[in-house]
Amino acid sequence: MNHSPDTTIYPHPFAFPDAALADLRDRLARTRWPDSETVPDWRQGVPLATMQALCTYWRDGYDWRACEARLNALSPSRTQIDGLAIHFLHLRSPEPDAVPLVLTHGWPGSVIEFLKVAPMLADPRAHGGDPKDAFHVVLPTLPNFGLSEKLTTPDWSPERVARAWVELMRRLGYEGFFAQGGDWGYAITNALGGIGAPAVRAVHFNMFPIFAGMEAVDAQEQQALARLQAFAEHENGYMTEQIQSPQTLGYGLTDSPVGQAAWIYELVAKYTDGNAEELLGRDAILDNITLYWLTATAAASARIYWQSMRTFREHSIQVPVGFSQFPRDIHQTSRRWVQERYPTLVYYNELPQGGHFPAWEQPALFVEEVRASFRHSR
Repeated sequence: MNHSPDTTIYPHPFAFPDAALADLRDRLARTRWPDSETVPDWRQGVPLATMQALCTYWRDGYDWRACEARLNALSPSRTQIDGLAIHFLHLRSPEPDAVPLVLTHGWPGSVIEFLKVAPMLADPRAHGGDPKDAFHVVLPTLPNFGLSEKLTTPDWSPERVARAWVELMRRLGYEGFFAQGGDWGYAITNALGGIGAPAVRAVHFNMFPIFAGMEAVDAQEQQALARLQAFAEHENGYMTEQIQSPQTLGYGLTDSPVGQAAWIYELVAKYTDGNAEELLGRDAILDNITLYWLTATAAASARIYWQSMRTFREHSIQVPVGFSQFPRDIHQTSRRWVQERYPTLVYYNELPQGGHFPAWEQPALFVEEVRASFRHSR
């Protein structure tokens, strides 16, 4: 009898039943709304009128099937790795010298963050770029998110996810590849960089966590520490709740689509450099929220904080490192700090605009940053 693990890659398209979409619309129609905020701004959270307008459109004007079509154009598939079904998108480049690249999302994001940039990265010739910068793009979904399997035990660290990504890339025929990430994608990509060559040839980050107590030697670094302190004192409630009680939080978010929408919408709006609905598009924001809703992953995805914030550690990286600082991200840094942590830094740039979700918000800038960073390692 053959007891070897099943390494088959199966097509696994997005195809939620009509009944699930009808249930969503019905729940939205029966929302029990809270009282209005008592301040004329966002200091108490997303204003009532803003959420009501978003959810009226979600119920009456939004088209999830259009998002499904875009996702299903990127070969959605699943495969069993380390006992867990991992879902991913895959866009092969038409260029013969393309280099494999894995992009890892975070929370409250998803692979939807990368739908604009994936074609630009895979086929630069068709998007005004140099074909020498082409990538084979792989977009895996983290365990507990989207259509990847949910964990039943709390034992998947960023290091374990990184090892799963190496195996996924190997199954796709990519023995060596580049890796990119921000948010929780930073943690996974940091672990991938620690694995290093030959599997991981270089990494690029669009987030660099800084910590209280780091030494500041100039105004830029002092401002970064002040920003971190402001976040810790006034903005990290969502993080604290997900570290402490993801299960408790999950009951309300899994039962109420408005609750799930508000939980995500506030952070997307807060950490976008400008008006989120204009820069990302109302439909794109709802694409991401709807994916969380239809997969009922509010509690599951929040557990990444419960598990990994307690165990996260930085890895020493020997392969080339690139970093791009977008000005509206939570963490701000300096070249000096990045260089100290990563002596193999080959690319550093500070961008004039962009926030915590740069691939989503500033796709052209993000693509050029990825291309420029990895040119050093091709």
